[in-house]
Order: sequence, then C-alpha cells, then structure tokens
Amino acid sequence: MSRKTVSLTAIAAVAIATTLFPSGNSAVALAQAANVQLPLTDPVDAAELGSETPITYVSEPVVQPLHADASSQDAASLSDLVGRVDTARALNAEMQCLAGAVYFEARGEALAGQLAVAQVIINRTEDGRFPKSYCGVVSQPGQFSFMRGKQMPAIRTGSAAWTRAVAIAEIAHKGLWQSEAGEAVFFHAKYVRPGWSQRKTKLAQIDTHIFYR
Repeated sequence: MSRKTVSLTAIAAVAIATTLFPSGNSAVALAQAANVQLPLTDPVDAAELGSETPITYVSEPVVQPLHADASSQDAASLSDLVGRVDTARALNAEMQCLAGAVYFEARGEALAGQLAVAQVIINRTEDGRFPKSYCGVVSQPGQFSFMRGKQMPAIRTGSAAWTRAVAIAEIAHKGLWQSEAGEAVFFHAKYVRPGWSQRKTKLAQIDTHIFYR
C-alpha cells in the first residue's frame, strides 16, 4: 500500500471514529484497530478529532512534583511538630549520632535550643573544615565534651528526653523547621567565654547557648 493510500485511510478512520466516538481516545483506538499507524510524537490537529484542545502524545513519562513533607505544613509550633514525629522507628547510625548529640548537649534546653544544636551538626557536615557525616562531626576530637573518645555514653532510651531528641533530630535532618541558629557552626554555653569566640560572628543566643559562624 502506498504512503498516500495509508494517509487517506488514516484520515478516513479518524473521521469515522470522530463521528461515532467524540472522545479522542476512542478515535485513536478505532484507527489502531483498522491497522493504521498514527504518529505518536506530533500533535494531533484539533479539527481532525473535533476537540477544542490539541492532543499531544508524549513518549516520556510525566512525573508530578512531590509536595514537601506534610507533617510541617500546618504545624502551629515546633512543639506541635515534635509531637507528630514517629519516634518509634529504629534509627540508623547517623541519626543515632545526631539525636545523641542533641540529648547530651541540650536535653535540658527548650526545643528551639535543641534544634539549634542539631542544626550546628548538620551545618558542619556541609562545611569543608569538618567531617562529612553526623557521626564524624560528633566524634571529632576535642569538639563535644560528652564524648568518651569515639564512644558515646549510654542513653536512657526510654526517657521523654530521648524521645524529644529523636524527634528534633528528624526535624532538623529533614529541614522541617527553621532554626534560629541559621548557619552557625560553633556554639558554647553562655557561662564560659572561650578564646575562639572573639574571632567568630555571633548569630544568636538561645537559652544557655551562644551560636557563631
């Protein structure tokens, strides 16, 4: 069969299908049943299908953008968000290190103070002066006084303080709540004044800690 004959056959098939089945999909289905190959990459003329909107066939999958984590979209406060986090799931080693640092450094602080400590650790992993992992940052010599060499002390995992620390670590890790610490990579308790603090830019004081860049 010549190309011209095939084209005429395709037009006839579409015209018949349009009369019997106003739906564009039905027209295509009938044309395919008649063993007519329709183009899949070019727009189909609206006049041919009796539709007001041209139909374009896409050969690649269409991926819808995903919404941000729904748990933070309507949280009234950080406390509200903490209460929504599933803290019963097992933690991998990295999240254990992040939550552990929050627990030992700030479990007596308000939630904003705990989040700030977690944010500092996350910021350090993105700064070339520090290790690239949470555990690497926490176990770096001379940085966190609660560490025993490269070992973290035992944690009372059944305590409310640990549950809050786990929730805060999850929130910080996923970026679900903005911390007042911003881009801080250093902090110290407000009752001490280390020499290095004079050479840093102070960003915030949250509860008993002062944060620097």
